[in-house]
Formats: sequence, C-alpha cells, structure tokens
Amino acid sequence: MSVLTALRDQPAPVLFRDRAEAEAYVASVCFKHGPPKLFGLELEWTVHHAEDPSQPLDPRRLAAALGEHAPPTLVPDSPQRPLPTGTPLTVEPGGQIEISTPPRASLGELFATVAEDITQLTALLAQEGLVLGDRGADPHRPPRRMLKVPRYDAMQHAFDPRGPDGITMMCSTAGLQVCLDFGHQQDLAKRWAAVHALGPVMLALFANSPGVGGQRPDWASARMRTLYGTDPVRTRAAAVCDDPAGAYARRVLDTPVIVMRRPSPNWIPPHRLTFADWIGGALERNPTSDDLDYHLSTMFPPVRPRGYMEVRYLDTPRPGGWIAPTALLVALFSDASVVDRVLDVTEAAKGRWLHAARFGMQDSRIARAAREVVELGCQALSRTDLSPEQVSAIADELQGGLA
Repeated sequence: MSVLTALRDQPAPVLFRDRAEAEAYVASVCFKHGPPKLFGLELEWTVHHAEDPSQPLDPRRLAAALGEHAPPTLVPDSPQRPLPTGTPLTVEPGGQIEISTPPRASLGELFATVAEDITQLTALLAQEGLVLGDRGADPHRPPRRMLKVPRYDAMQHAFDPRGPDGITMMCSTAGLQVCLDFGHQQDLAKRWAAVHALGPVMLALFANSPGVGGQRPDWASARMRTLYGTDPVRTRAAAVCDDPAGAYARRVLDTPVIVMRRPSPNWIPPHRLTFADWIGGALERNPTSDDLDYHLSTMFPPVRPRGYMEVRYLDTPRPGGWIAPTALLVALFSDASVVDRVLDVTEAAKGRWLHAARFGMQDSRIARAAREVVELGCQALSRTDLSPEQVSAIADELQGGLA
C-alpha cells in the first residue's frame, strides 16, 4: 500500500486502443514531477511467536492481535481501521506486517509518527504473544504462505517454475521502503539516476538479512538475492537513461501479465502474454487503465516509480535502525547540489547490486563509496528539520556503521 497516494490522481478507467496510449499512461502516472516536498516510509516485519520464533505463524492469533486493524485479506469482514496516527496495516502472504505512514513534509513529524505506530503495533501483537522480527529475512522458518487469496495464488503459480525464490520472497522477506518525490521535471532524470547509484551503497551499509530459512547464510542481504532470483524481468533494476519514464513504460508493457482480476477466484491468466500482447488482441477484451494499474503493482524493481520514487532496496533493520537510513536518503535528496555530489561519489560502486547483496561492506569499491556517501549525508542532515541533537545522534550511528 502506498504512503504517498495523495500525490497520485485517480482518473476514470480508459480503454487502451494501442501500445502508444498505454506507454503514455505509464509515463504520466509513474513519473510525476513538481516541487520535492513530501516523503514517506513503509516498514515490513516478519512476525513470530514469542515462545518459539521457529513455530509456524498462527493466523488466528495474528487476526486476534490486530483486531479491527486487520486487513480483509486476513479477516474478510474487517473494517481495517488505521492506527491512531492514520497509518493502515497490511499483511503480506507469509504473515509479514507492513505499516505505510501518511506522507509528511517534516522529517521530524514522520519519525514521530513511525515511532508511535511501532509502539502501538508492538503492543497489539504482545496481547497474543507475538513479536516483530528483527531481520530483513526470516532466519527461522521455511517459506509458508498464510494468505490464500487469488492475487497470491496467481503470483505463486507464475514464480514457482523458476524455483523457490518466488515463494521465499513472498513469505519470508521484509523491507524498509523510503518514498521520495521526483522533484521538478528538469531534475527528474538526475534524481532517478542518483537513487539508483546509491542502491548498492545503501544496500551494503544497511544489509540485515544474513540468510533466509536456513539458506544463504553467507549473503549480507539474502533478501535482495531472493528478490533478484524471483523473476528478473520484473525485479531487476530499472533503466537509468535520459528518458527513464519512456524506458520504464516499454518495460512494463513487455513484462508478462501474471495476475488478471476477474469475478472468479482464479486470477491466473489463460495463457502466457505480455501487457502489450493484451492490447494487441490476445484476449477477448482490451485492457483498461485499471488493468494496467494492477499490472504495475506486480513490478518489483529495487526502485519503483509510483508518481514518486519508492526505494525498495533496504532490508528491514533491527529495532530502531530505520531512522538512520531514512534520514540519510532524505538528506541526500535535499538539494540539487547534493544530488550532483551523490552521482560523483557513487561512481565506483554503480551497478554493483549483487556484489552488495553478497559481500556487503566487504566489497572494497562499495566500502570506499559508502564512506563518501556517509560524509556527504552527514553534512546534508543540517538541511532537514531535525534537531541538532537528532542530527548528531544519526551522524554518530552512520559513522559507526562504517567501522
């Protein structure tokens, strides 16, 4: 669920007659520009029984703990009331819980909201003897799908032939997502390039998933390794070029459709087809913008354009560890001059996604870039609305992460 839905218009569904119309729609919906004012945060956690974290999660206990806040995917008749701050809760296929904060223009206000949400969620789970995980991937249990809904049935059907990464990604991983505005049109391509250039560095700096379900214990971020292995056509990094909107629109239309909503509980497409094939007459009816919106929700690149930049390359951190990476990203995009420096200092590490996931800060090129990124970010923290005490504490944590 998006934390910046206020930024996105909701046009009436339109019928696509040709590929050009659909590409234009993707570009306009996914790459909105304007003054960079808002940012948001989404946090996922695996959920465990306090008495035994390796025990399969009991959906009845989870439903009882969340009560009126439970989503309909877990409790069909739930009102899904938001937390007191206005933050909704969602549940992922394996029982992971996600909070998606409303967008904020103040980093201090965002941090206060998230802290209150975590306190509230922790207390709800404790009533049923449940606790939040402290890794970006479940180290205790093999993947097990808890939610039996048409979307996840269709996704698993598509991913299973490629191996176990798909079901593992769906059920055993959890991430921290930071959402940033694209900014003014003239800055969009540069900010898009910078957020991707930072990916390997940020991934390595904050890697927190050494193994998943007993597998790949020697990876710094087994979560990112699992994501990459799920379905590369939809999980690899997006193109960095002079026209990122056009490139992403072409990619989306050339990606296979894996979930097709219909009245029946079977949402598996009748045969293999891309969205471009669908527009070209591969099915009895032409797709609409609603169909394309849903297809967009099945794209999982490390940075996903959703009218803003949804940064998805960070593992869920240990308790309290979400503050430093969020503040660092916001600070690094606080001014055009800082973004220019980001592109300079990350040059040596650019594109080293799997090196970062495998070796983390042991990769010398990434570690060298990380030191410069942290120095730049600490200098830029003063551009945020955080107090001097908060800036100092975050800078100390960031510098400590380089040791």
